[in-house]
Amino acid sequence: MPEWTTVARVGDVAEGEMLAAELEGIEVLLANVGGEYRSIGSVCTHEGCSLAEGEIDEDAVICPCHGSMFDLKTGAVIAPPATEGEPVYDVRVEGEEIKLAKRARPANGAGN
Repeated sequence: MPEWTTVARVGDVAEGEMLAAELEGIEVLLANVGGEYRSIGSVCTHEGCSLAEGEIDEDAVICPCHGSMFDLKTGAVIAPPATEGEPVYDVRVEGEEIKLAKRARPANGAGN
């Protein structure tokens, strides 16, 4: 059974925006895509830049440093130079709280 941790409130992440949060000492990215919250690792697997400082492009985040793109649903690399995907976190909303939990294993072979 996953352990759920509150990382933000609904009003903290407007549609089309994202923020960096922390889950069990790990920097994660929380994004609001079309009113749906998604979470992947926030440290780019290419050069360690913060994905939270990047931009959302439809269902992906673009790293601000070298342009790597990661799918916000699966964590998979969409565009290089990154070659390794990001871990994916489960998201749920309880009242006004946004909670995250680690997945037992990454989705679609992404991340670690």
